[in-house]
Amino acid sequence: MASPAASSVRPPRPKKEPQALVIPKNAAEEQKLKLERLMKNPDKAVPIPEKMSEWAPRPPPEFVRDVMGSSAGAGSGEFHVYRHLRRREYQRQDYMDAMAEKQKLDVEFQKRLERNKIAAEEQTAKRRKKRQKLKEKKLLAKKMKLEQRKQKEGVLVGVTSSLNPAWQSLTHRRDAQGRQGDLEVQLLP
Repeated sequence: MASPAASSVRPPRPKKEPQALVIPKNAAEEQKLKLERLMKNPDKAVPIPEKMSEWAPRPPPEFVRDVMGSSAGAGSGEFHVYRHLRRREYQRQDYMDAMAEKQKLDVEFQKRLERNKIAAEEQTAKRRKKRQKLKEKKLLAKKMKLEQRKQKEGVLVGVTSSLNPAWQSLTHRRDAQGRQGDLEVQLLP
């Protein structure tokens, strides 16, 4: 059997390097320090606190043992029992009123949300329709312009070829940006 001293010999722990004491001056620095500490070991699980549940009154007992009578001459301790029961009942009623108000506000909020959603959809549909109209108008104008250009070219080619073949040179004029413009007839020598 091995001696207890020999089995309890462990290798020494690695020494931690000393860290400078940093005292945060504001909330942003405190948050920065917390994030740095978390990011030192990204494999470690981060504790995320759960949302605290709302306070709710204790449910009323199913069986009441000490029922107060209406007889006079109750002991001095009964007053405090009555006072606590009354306080608990008032808290319960306040809680029920608050929950009813909260539900009412939630329903109103959901209705308002639905109305806003419908209004936004209508506005979007209206704007979509307007965009489509403009798009169609531009497309129609482009088609008309192409047709006019084709007709113009056909007329000019017909006129120039019938007049004199020596000066038949049709070129498109270009503006400063290099876009194609009207047709131009140039005379050849």
